[in-house]
Amino acid sequence: MKHTRFFVLAAAALLTLGACKQKAAEAPVAEAPVTDGIYQFSVLDRDGNTVSLSDYAGDVLLVVNTATQCGFTPQYTELEALYSRFNASGFEVLDFPCNQFGAQAPGTNEEIHAFCTGNYDITFPQMAKVDVNGDSASALFTWLKSQAPFQGFDTTDPAGAVLDKMFRAQDPAYDQNDDIKWNFSKFLVDREGRVVARFEPTEPMQKVSDAIEALLAGE
Repeated sequence: MKHTRFFVLAAAALLTLGACKQKAAEAPVAEAPVTDGIYQFSVLDRDGNTVSLSDYAGDVLLVVNTATQCGFTPQYTELEALYSRFNASGFEVLDFPCNQFGAQAPGTNEEIHAFCTGNYDITFPQMAKVDVNGDSASALFTWLKSQAPFQGFDTTDPAGAVLDKMFRAQDPAYDQNDDIKWNFSKFLVDREGRVVARFEPTEPMQKVSDAIEALLAGE
């Protein structure tokens, strides 16, 4: 049953990748000083207020592009568990809904927030919807991708193998660019604002948790 869900997801990916590729045209890489790290950026929260990411200086951050109607949407439960476990130690989840992948994040910022709090009891910060690929991509996500290139799906994992096969059938060179491929891609940022890891949506959340714990411990 679990694998069936991933096959459905992969089929959806195949059908929508062509449309997404048009939006995912090559975007210029941000040319900000690396020493500024993630703190050089400001974003909008779900209420439209500007938030400087320098407000999170000293914290370990997990930046995620999310969707409310995706096969991976239940990962909200695991993200909240990570937030509840590590927040007191200086960890934050920054949630950016994105509607670029199969139009799976419809609705306003408020509707998305109501869905996530009502169904998954999230308490971590939820930002305004953004694009993560293409000419309209958020400057933050353009920078994140430049710092943590796409390394491919783990094809030893059944879901990763299905996604790799389906995306490659549409574009044999799909893995040669650093675009975000699907919902719930994750970027891990250390206490100095540097991107230290990128996790694709099929990667086990335990792997993410272990990496967060190591950063918080100063390893």
